[in-house]
Amino acid sequence: MSLKICVAQLNYCVGDMPGNAQKIIDAARTAYQDGTRLVLTPELAICGYAAEDLFLRASFMQACDDAVNLVARELAGLKGLSVVVGTPTQGDSGKGLRTKSVEVQQRHNAAVVLREGHVVASYAKRELPNYQVFDERRYFTPGQGTCVFQAGEGEDAIRIGLLICEDAWFEEPAQLAKNAGAELLVVINASPFHVGKGHERERMMQARVLATGLPMVYAHLVGGQDEIVFEGRSFALQADGRLAGRAPSFKENLFLVQALRKQAAIDLIAATVPEQGNDADLWDALVLGVRDYLGKNGFPGAILGLSGGIDSALVLAIAVDALGADKVRTVMMPSPYTADISLTDAREMAERMKVRYDELSIVPEFEAFKASLAGAFKGLAEDTTEENIQARIRGVFLMALSNKFGPIVLTTGNKSEMATGYCTLYGDMAGGFAVIKDLLKTTVFRLARWRNENDPYGTGSCPIPERIITRPPSAELRADQTDQDSLPPYEVLDAILQRYMENDQSVESIVAAGFERAVVERVARLIRLNEYKRRQAPVGIRVTHRSFGKDWRYPITSKFRA
Repeated sequence: MSLKICVAQLNYCVGDMPGNAQKIIDAARTAYQDGTRLVLTPELAICGYAAEDLFLRASFMQACDDAVNLVARELAGLKGLSVVVGTPTQGDSGKGLRTKSVEVQQRHNAAVVLREGHVVASYAKRELPNYQVFDERRYFTPGQGTCVFQAGEGEDAIRIGLLICEDAWFEEPAQLAKNAGAELLVVINASPFHVGKGHERERMMQARVLATGLPMVYAHLVGGQDEIVFEGRSFALQADGRLAGRAPSFKENLFLVQALRKQAAIDLIAATVPEQGNDADLWDALVLGVRDYLGKNGFPGAILGLSGGIDSALVLAIAVDALGADKVRTVMMPSPYTADISLTDAREMAERMKVRYDELSIVPEFEAFKASLAGAFKGLAEDTTEENIQARIRGVFLMALSNKFGPIVLTTGNKSEMATGYCTLYGDMAGGFAVIKDLLKTTVFRLARWRNENDPYGTGSCPIPERIITRPPSAELRADQTDQDSLPPYEVLDAILQRYMENDQSVESIVAAGFERAVVERVARLIRLNEYKRRQAPVGIRVTHRSFGKDWRYPITSKFRA
């Protein structure tokens, strides 16, 4: 007496309803031939998660309905197969709630259960997250019901309690499903990645199964969507909280779970992929984020400025792992202040990664700018103005190459620089995708060393020359410049940023933790002053629980200082 379950942990694309439907159809047919009788897709699989204001368009909602109907028709002949499809739905269960939008009252983040061409059950998500990167209450109204349906036939039948993502983080929805007769919980999800999030999910779901005494199959999305990455890592838990199996991270997978009835209990059997470390997860998230951003948006490749410094070196290594060396182009743009060792290290890095490398001097353009501005600047000493001119010339060169040949410009700024404004508008910020935007500088150093010790995608071991990692970082926009001329030591700066920005600690609490007041106040001031810059920065991959993206919504104009 058993039921075979397949989690279609696939990379769905926002807005590609026909393509997503075909992925579900193909996965269901493959799994059915192997004896599967219940297929689970992730949350909003039919349209892709994070569709944002597309949910407000009637034509988008109709296309979702059409895609669900296509799945139902195509799988109608598979006798006894139940397929749970994550999809937005229209309904009237929200009438009477306090909202001005009739459309929101009638729209749900939902799932339908398809069986032999018909919708046999449906469920609307009850707990709608509205924090960090989530805006679900902008688009949906909470469901008010419970969904328990039967999967399998005869002695193999099991009563399934269906939940959607955030529902499982609260006690009530799972308990209601149990009260309605559920024997097994299934949770379909689209939960954005940050370092350590996988362990958080498993711990929370263990608490849920222990509270209900029911086993669980957790179906998760994989893929990149703008700044967000979903890592897959679907799993199954026994009723006592033990791990029954886990799918791979950052890869598509048809994750198979066998549900065996043993007297009154359900026992789950599944394969378990070994866990990897946080830095390996972080690397995979960055690689997948780059690959999907370029792939789903149709960019033929990437181009970046290679400076001989650690940030551009790390971005190059990520890009090559994501796209292959033939899809990545690098440009070294020396100025009067570029050190010979920077040229040497940039060339060596490009050779190790086997990418195209060009050198385009910006000296003639820099001198021309200074000559043109000499009259206006007469009697004034050179300062950051001239430094920024160099960065902006490089930005113009990169964008010109992008326009001419088609690759997207990858910017190379890190989170420490974005926080403090240690970057140039329309200069090193110019580009289409900010790969390491959410990596603190100390993380950049650590991850560079990790990549030199590991070759996860077979593109070459030790790609980053050691001197790039060990030499003091410098923008090389004036003579003998280092980052620490303008910023506190990165170990100090990043510790303050984690407390102030990621954990919302006040200046006073950070000072009380032992940091120098003047340094903390200066860092907080830099964060406030540079909000206008961050609003104009390219989108970048979110890998921490608080990034300078959708989950950072601070006003540009504000007098608040704590």
